[in-house]
Amino acid sequence: MNETAPESGAPSGTPPDVFTPAEPGAARAGREFAALARIDRRHAASEPLRRRHLNQPMITPHEAVGLTVALAANPGLLAEEEDGVDRSDLVAALTLVARARGDLDVLEESLLSIAHGRGLTWQEIAFGLGLGSTQAARQRHERLRGRVTGG
Repeated sequence: MNETAPESGAPSGTPPDVFTPAEPGAARAGREFAALARIDRRHAASEPLRRRHLNQPMITPHEAVGLTVALAANPGLLAEEEDGVDRSDLVAALTLVARARGDLDVLEESLLSIAHGRGLTWQEIAFGLGLGSTQAARQRHERLRGRVTGG
């Protein structure tokens, strides 16, 4: 499969591959969508291909990164006619790392809020997180809340 050819319907002058370094004004959200679409199309286009990794109903940034790592580290997972992980796949996965980390921050902050709201002590939360003190758990929650809310 030739991944350097422009997608059909792309206007002339469009870069041949959205994962080559772009001009500074390129929108990250567009790259994230393109990265998800690329990894989904190349490595998770059918349910059996998608299930070999995490069995999610729809590919997520975390899944796309994990799938790329798994396939790059173990080419034996590739389906019979599937192209191997290439440089653009690696750039696509790297593009999604910050998004996956952000999604995990939202999940962790939500879980901490729910746990504390349902009566878990900061000591229990610290234990669950593998932290050494209640203060560390509280500080982690505050940092996560700041990142999630943008404050």
